[in-house]
Amino acid sequence: MLKTNRDKIAMLSVQGQVRHSRYATSGKTGIDGEVFYIPGTGGITYNAQVGMNCVDWNADHLEPGVTTRHPNDDFNHAYIAYSCVGNEAIIISGEAKGTKGFVTGKHGGCEHLMVHFDRETKEKMTMDDKILIKAYGQGLLLEDHPNIIVRNLDPNLLDKFNIIEEGKKLKIGVAKIVPACIMGSGLGTVSPNAGDYDITLHDKKIMKKYGLDELRFGDIVAIMDADTRYGRNFRTGAVTIGVIVHGDCKQAGHGPGVTSLLSCKTNDIVPFIDENANLAHYFDVK
Repeated sequence: MLKTNRDKIAMLSVQGQVRHSRYATSGKTGIDGEVFYIPGTGGITYNAQVGMNCVDWNADHLEPGVTTRHPNDDFNHAYIAYSCVGNEAIIISGEAKGTKGFVTGKHGGCEHLMVHFDRETKEKMTMDDKILIKAYGQGLLLEDHPNIIVRNLDPNLLDKFNIIEEGKKLKIGVAKIVPACIMGSGLGTVSPNAGDYDITLHDKKIMKKYGLDELRFGDIVAIMDADTRYGRNFRTGAVTIGVIVHGDCKQAGHGPGVTSLLSCKTNDIVPFIDENANLAHYFDVK
């Protein structure tokens, strides 16, 4: 187990509720000028969850599981920033009250937090349901690896990762390796504690080369030459480990979203392929 300061970071409650779906009446335009009208973000997505392919849906930025947000923007900033991937989520109202799930990712721009609950639970939920998150993870330090910055990661999820410690380096199992040259929307954003940035899949040659047509919701991925310690930037030699949080998009500059979890500007992170590097495997999602 990696040496961390987990006993010195705060666990606190933040609360949101199911976010209703939204619709663009004018449609959206793809990279070749086509206009499309397909489901987008928000709501309770009954038939999409972590572990499933996130590329082959005819949808726009599809968010798996349950999309949540606090209706007050000021409170929502804290709800998004303090929550971490892997945190326990508890439904505190409605027919499914008391059921537990876990946070799967953050979506920037719309400022959504996605949460996994099983299908039976989702069938009981409504748009009025409120969800409490036990926010825990921001401020986490890897005490023997000061060059690696941790963001948005529950310490208990870190324990589930396939990590091999070799001196100053961490070898980390990932489902896919992504070149930073195809990162799009969200690049340049200054807050790594919220949101995501997108892998653009419009170059089919690169997509096939790296197997990105097989990306899944919940995949742990490595982005090479990506520095997301204090923002989102291209930097030769840097490495970011993140999680796939939403689905593909036909718009220029958009695609499956990645929320940052670990990043360094050096080569202290060495990724290797592990097909089990997915939230569905770590949390035994069926």
